[in-house]
Amino acid sequence: MDRITYAIFTDKSIRLLEKNQYTSNVESGSTRTEIKHWVELFFGVKVIAMNSH
Repeated sequence: MDRITYAIFTDKSIRLLEKNQYTSNVESGSTRTEIKHWVELFFGVKVIAMNSH
């Protein structure tokens, strides 16, 4: 889980928590597939969709 660096807590991200949507910062160079795998493995959930930029 070394590529997910920290969770982001802003007004918007806190509102998204109510919808079970999470916001975090990841290391540059991480692929969407890697991030999805880490989240599913670490949190024990199925990732349905992911946005990145």
